[in-house]
Amino acid sequence: MASGAQMTEETKRPKSELGGVVVIDFGGQYTQLIARRVREQQVFSSVLPFTSKMSDIQKFEPAGIILSGGPSSAYAEGAPNCDPAVLSMGIPVLGICYGMHWITKTMGGKVVPAERREYGSAVLNVAEDRESPLFHGLPRAVRIWNSHGDHVVGLPDGFYATAHTENAVAATEDPVRKIYTVEFHPEVRHTDQGTELLRNFLFKVCLAEPKWNGAAFIEETVEAIRKKAGIGRVICALSGGVDSTVAAVLVNRAIGDRLTNIFVNTGLLRKNEFEETLAMYRERLGLSVIGVDATDRFLKQLDGVTDPERKRKIIGNEFISVFAEEALKLQHGEAHGEIEYLVQGTLYPDVIESVSVKGPSATIKSHHNVGGLPENMPFGLIEPLRDLFKDEVRRIGRELGLPDEILMKHPFPGPGLAVRLLGAITREHLVTLREADAVVIQEIRKAGLYNKVWQAFAVLLPVRSVGVMGDGRTYGLTVAVRVVESDDAMTADWVRLPGDVLERISTRIVNEVPGVTRVVYDISSKPPSTIEWE
Repeated sequence: MASGAQMTEETKRPKSELGGVVVIDFGGQYTQLIARRVREQQVFSSVLPFTSKMSDIQKFEPAGIILSGGPSSAYAEGAPNCDPAVLSMGIPVLGICYGMHWITKTMGGKVVPAERREYGSAVLNVAEDRESPLFHGLPRAVRIWNSHGDHVVGLPDGFYATAHTENAVAATEDPVRKIYTVEFHPEVRHTDQGTELLRNFLFKVCLAEPKWNGAAFIEETVEAIRKKAGIGRVICALSGGVDSTVAAVLVNRAIGDRLTNIFVNTGLLRKNEFEETLAMYRERLGLSVIGVDATDRFLKQLDGVTDPERKRKIIGNEFISVFAEEALKLQHGEAHGEIEYLVQGTLYPDVIESVSVKGPSATIKSHHNVGGLPENMPFGLIEPLRDLFKDEVRRIGRELGLPDEILMKHPFPGPGLAVRLLGAITREHLVTLREADAVVIQEIRKAGLYNKVWQAFAVLLPVRSVGVMGDGRTYGLTVAVRVVESDDAMTADWVRLPGDVLERISTRIVNEVPGVTRVVYDISSKPPSTIEWE
């Protein structure tokens, strides 16, 4: 296990981050999945934009480099290019989709628009006359997932084809220069044996060591927090979810009683969440927590606001205002010095969906703890989980000894119910949404599904419809129920709930929640939809 204190003078990277894989991002929708699949094999991965300098790549002393897919055509004007020196470092390279096309074109091959584009499922036929380490142990015919409109029609010198689909060359390699390419996506679950192919690249080609684990992350992160915080005091923004809780426990381990946690009731939390969460933090985890009921000020700022991005920005700004005020109180009270840092449980999906921080991937929406922050903040940020996926955070939490009550808690958006109550926010509608949401969670738990699904919740729609209750005509509200399964929130599919569970949810909401006369079930996947409605 690596020691957090042991960093090389030249790279300043933690030991456990060296000797892994650098993923060069060409803007592909699956770039972060590539990084995640590598980490699943206990090999560190870091995503860098295609504009990165060679010195940035070399700091990681990588055992291998993976070039991601992307929406561009390699031959198009303005197509993204990385430094071609990555192909002559002597380090194994794997190009995926656009990465394959870029390598082919850069090294003298030919890429053209396909006569028959390949999107979705296809059969990969591995060449029988070539023994490729990439396909070691894989069957000769494999179901794969494609997403491209270009094909390789001319191979660079030194390359040969190792697999085909019905329509195209699907894999090539130059084993002398240790350069491998595939036109399909081994990182997605739709590709059979995709993980095995990536394992072959990591361990048979790159000879990487599986040394990236929770213990190393905890040790090195705690040391990094301790160094960054110095002797100053820190406040942590607790939300009640697993992300901010794990972040708080890590910081608490690093600096102890110089951390003060603040849990804010925005008026946008779930039913009874403020009181129950405060008790859990103080009694179960032994954390120092200040509870701040700021319901009135948040709802006043949100009065009449319907645009979801404005909601997120307003909530982000108001959060910082609350923290600034609480920090000032601490500074004049028990804190004998300036509060220097704010801790947040920001995750990798928050970052990549908010801003193009590590690559050109498209912005989807801003998160209150990333894109919603004001430019001139009174604090520096400590974000110990910024490069982790949700499932990785849960594993870190388990290493830290957190109870399942926290670890298995469903994700809850930073802006809270503001993005599950579509349209203008009113106190009356918040009560309605809380009650409906409570019914959904109760019935999902009763059915034994809570720990099996990624997220389950209710959404209140700004839609009224005609109904009949008793002998009278009604014109009531509509609640949408959303239940999804996912590994990391980057992609998600709707859960096929049993009919009797759906029936109980619908019956209870209509009977127990005043004003609701219609319940609908959301059967949209991500992509194209997002998990949250706003």
